[in-house]
Parts: sequence; C-alpha cells; structure tokens
Amino acid sequence: MATDTMATGGVLAARGGTFLTEERVPDEVFTPEDLTEEQKMIGQTAAEFMENEMAPRIPQILKLEYEVSRELMRKAGELGLLGIEIPEEYGGLGLDKVSGCLVSESAARDGSFAVTFMGHTGIGSLPIVYFGTAEQKQKYLPKFASGEWISSYSLSEASSASDAMNAKARATLSKDGKSWILNGEKMWLTNGGFADVYITFAKVDGEHFTAFIIDKGTPGVSLGAEERKTGIKGSSTRPLIFQDAVIPKENLLGEIGKGHKIAFNILNVGRFKLGAGVTGGAKLALKSAAEYGKSRTAFGQPITNFGLVREKLGEMAIRIYVSEAIVYRTAGLIDRNLEGVDIHDVAEALKRIEEYDAECSMVKVWCSEMLDYVVDETVQIFGGAGYVDDYPAERYWRDARVNRIFEGTNEINRLLVPGRILRKALKGELPLFQKAMGLMDEFTAGPSFEEPEEGFLKAEERMVRGARKIATMGLGIAAQKFGKALGDKQELLGLWADVAMETYALESAVLRAQKKAARDGAAACALQEAAVRCFAQDAMDRIEAASKRLLAALDDGDMLRTYLTALKRFGKRDAVNTVALREQVAASVIDAARYTL
Repeated sequence: MATDTMATGGVLAARGGTFLTEERVPDEVFTPEDLTEEQKMIGQTAAEFMENEMAPRIPQILKLEYEVSRELMRKAGELGLLGIEIPEEYGGLGLDKVSGCLVSESAARDGSFAVTFMGHTGIGSLPIVYFGTAEQKQKYLPKFASGEWISSYSLSEASSASDAMNAKARATLSKDGKSWILNGEKMWLTNGGFADVYITFAKVDGEHFTAFIIDKGTPGVSLGAEERKTGIKGSSTRPLIFQDAVIPKENLLGEIGKGHKIAFNILNVGRFKLGAGVTGGAKLALKSAAEYGKSRTAFGQPITNFGLVREKLGEMAIRIYVSEAIVYRTAGLIDRNLEGVDIHDVAEALKRIEEYDAECSMVKVWCSEMLDYVVDETVQIFGGAGYVDDYPAERYWRDARVNRIFEGTNEINRLLVPGRILRKALKGELPLFQKAMGLMDEFTAGPSFEEPEEGFLKAEERMVRGARKIATMGLGIAAQKFGKALGDKQELLGLWADVAMETYALESAVLRAQKKAARDGAAACALQEAAVRCFAQDAMDRIEAASKRLLAALDDGDMLRTYLTALKRFGKRDAVNTVALREQVAASVIDAARYTL
C-alpha cells in the first residue's frame, strides 16, 4: 500500500510523481468504470447534444458560419454544458474534473466545434473562474455559462512561439490612472471571429507579464483575417491587434506581473482535458474505420477479414483503452485532492491541481500521439477514399494534427515532465534519488529466486515494477552525471519522458483492469485482460528501447555494460502471443463496429 499521500477531506490522495517511487493498488485509482450516475447523465447529455444538435450542422460550421456556432453554444448553455466548472453562484454547475472530461470527450464529435467549445469552457472561462475579482466573476461568468457571451483566448505572439514570456505586446497606465493602454499583436485568438470577450496578455511597462480581459468593441482593438488552417477549419482563429487600445483599469486580470501564473495554471488544466477530447476523437475514428472496413470488399470479402486490417483495429482499441485509463486516473487524482477545499480558496485549489503537473503533461503528450496513430490508420483502412474530403477520415486526420501543438507543444511538455519530477525530488517531496541508489544495491545483490505470484495480470503487475525501476534508474544516473546541467540535455530528457509516460500508461491500464476484475470477476474481463497483456509487452519494448539510448548517452565501456545488464534484469519478462491478443480485441471491435473495451 502506498504511503506518500495527502489527506484531503478525510480521503487519501497520492502525491504527484509517486507512480515512479511507490506501488499503487486498484482501489486507489479512478477509472471510467467508477463513474457515478450523475456523471454518466452529464456525459450522455453532452453526447446526445453533439450527435443530435451539433453534428447535422457540421457543414455550416466548416464554412465558418459564425452564427451557427453561437447558436449551438447557446443551446449547450441551456443544457448546462458550458458551466460544468463554473461555480453555482455564478450560474454554473460547479461539478468535478471527471465530469468536465466526459463533456470534453463528447465535444470531440467534431474537431472544429470541439475547439470552439473547449476554447470557451476552458482557456476562455477558467482564467476568470480562478483569478477574477468578485466583480469580474459576476459580470462575465453567468453569461459564459449561459452561452450569451462567448469567450476567447490568446497567449502566443508571432515572435515568441512557445516562449510566451517573451511577449512584445505592451500595456501602460493612462495619465489619469483609469485605463490601460495596450499596443501590440497577439496570434491564434481561438474563437476570435465571434467572441464577445478576449482573454490575453501583455507586459505592463514592457516588463511585467500580465493578463487582461478585453471586451469586444473596445476602442483600439481589432481583429486580423481568419487564419487558413490545415485542419479544424470550422473553428475561428484570428490575430488580435491593439493600437492604443483603451482597456478599463478594472479589466486587469489577477496581479500585475503574475500573468504567467494564469497562463501556466490554465494550460495545466487544459492538458488533461485535451487528453479527454482526443480520446473521444479516437473513438469516433475507430467507429468510422470499423464500419467502413466491414462495408468495403476486396477479393470477394470485407477487408475486416484481412489480418493486417484486423491488427490495426485491435491496436487502435487497445491504445484508446489505455488513453481512457490515464485521463480518468489523472482527473480522479485531481478531484480527490480538491475534496474539502473551499470554493473561494483559489490559491489552495490551484496548488492542489498543480500537484499533478507532470501527470497532466504526460496525458497531453501520450493521448495526442495516440490519436495521431488512430486517425492515420483510419485513413489507411479507408484507402484512397481516406485521402479525399468526401469521407470523414480525411477530416479526422487533418483535425488531429494540431493537438501536438495545442496546450504547449509536445516537445515542451516532454521537457516539463522530468523537470517537474526533478524539482519534487530536489525539494525532498519525492524520494527519487534514494530509490535510484537502492536499485543499484538491489542489482549488485543478484536476482531473486522467489516464486512469482499468480493471478489476474500479475505478470503485467511485475512489468510495472520493472518499468518503475528502469525509469528511476535512468533519471537517477542522468542527474548524477550532469547535475544542474541536465536541464540543457533536451534529447536525454525527452528519452526519459518517453520512459516515464509509458510507465504511467502501463500502470494505469493494469490497475484499471484489475479494479474491474475485482468487482466483476476475471471471466467478465477477458477482453480487457487481452488488451492490457498486449499493451504491456509493447510498452516494455518501448521503455527498453528508449532507456538503452539514454544509458548509452550517459556512459560507455564497463559502466554502460553494467547499466544495460540492470536494464535487462529489470525488464525481464516472458514473451506472449501479442498477435493473438490483438486479434481477440479486434474481433470484438469488428463485430460491434465500434470501441468495445
């Protein structure tokens, strides 16, 4: 049983990063099978709205008919879908992060509308939820929750890319002290074309990075032309231009010089919710691929009879299952850690969310890359038809690509993962270095000859332990070799981030399936067992490959051979027939023509 936990409202929540240093048990993780009836109802409401109200309007959305998007957002507001995370006192529902993920997953019924929807409910609303004054919350949040007003958000500038703090937009206080005068240009204003409110950032006196709430129609504020994007063509993305724009003093958001806290905290929340959105998109693509594959014949039979097509469908479903596991595990961790926190204690709430910053970054990267695999194989199953816009596969493919750029690029997030883990270790919050030293003692002591425990996914449970040791060993050796200079070794940090992500994904999948088996019996979980056993083998292959590259960059000669021997021992496992396991999953998907795990 894990010991490094935090008491919140009488419930124990595992600390962030401890998936590397401690064993978790199934009852400690939240899974999609744990949804309450209320949560299921919210998810069903969102799904029905997207299918019945939004989907028929996709052709108009793709033509950027702004009023169609606004009309749909107002209808979503009437159903309460825009106010999931807005407090009840401001017209919202004030629900948990899991409910927010369910709605985000349903919003992915179309990539363009998902950006509109999540841009409004997430980065467009949450800055005011968490950082707004009482007056700002009262003015904006009820209208955001109802859909009367649509919010938008822009952080980037043409010259700053991922370096948001290098902003050139400037704000100065007017001579009478009543207004802020803004000059500059922001890029990628999501929802810009039809938004009523713009959340953005500028440097006060050219030095202090600060957030502002801009109302549409403000003197000196204008929009550039719609960006002609590769995908998500039905979402509005425009530059935001300030030319001596006069912003009321009370529209400053948060504190002067603290805009980075708003930007980074909101992006942190957005990362695991993006994971939920892309999971929904992957389910949609899998359904389309299975349906098309069953209807398309070649050599006198449906192409879903062919092994290489079945392999694709099985692998797509397996990765979606794992994606669900890490998304809802992370959302559950955050919800549990927020229990007992006063709704008005924003600083404490943000601290509780930030505890899982590494996990949020891992979810964002792993899930967005999962979706890219799924949509790419969907195009492949559609064949030539997948490459033309008469069929949905082409749109899924184009819409998916931006998710590796949204909410901080995957490269930035890969660097954030080890950076945040190391920060916790150096502060004494995570016994990473002690664990790494203990592993070398364990290795020199020789292998254990204890009989392995038998049971449901016990072999995969042992793989999780091995993966945890490999990850800890790799980062410990790297930190010992380079010290503070490790922060400049981006290639090494990226390799280690891949190891950490696969470890988190593997553990999440194993715990999810074990929790279901404990409740429903192993016989009822044969499909999940097959999926996890297959994924575990592939995940360990990826962990070992990335670790070998990492270790070879850290030493050579006898020392490297020692490290590689330890890697081999910690990754030891029996080979299994993954072809048969993937086929078992594929058969279920093809039979139902949808995701079935």
